[in-house]
Amino acid sequence: MIRKRVAQWAVMAVAIPLAAAGARRLSHSLEARRGPSRASRMLTRGADLIRPHQARRRRFF
Repeated sequence: MIRKRVAQWAVMAVAIPLAAAGARRLSHSLEARRGPSRASRMLTRGADLIRPHQARRRRFF
């Protein structure tokens, strides 16, 4: 029972943020090569759906 909860926590804490970061990075690289496209917009939208607070850029200066 506890082992299952730890595994669920590990997925939520590690795997999902990594997937969102990977989708965002892939989207940026696609846009850099070929310009904005439907695929790059969908990847960005998916990453924003998973990690919405990463969607807006923060400026410190």
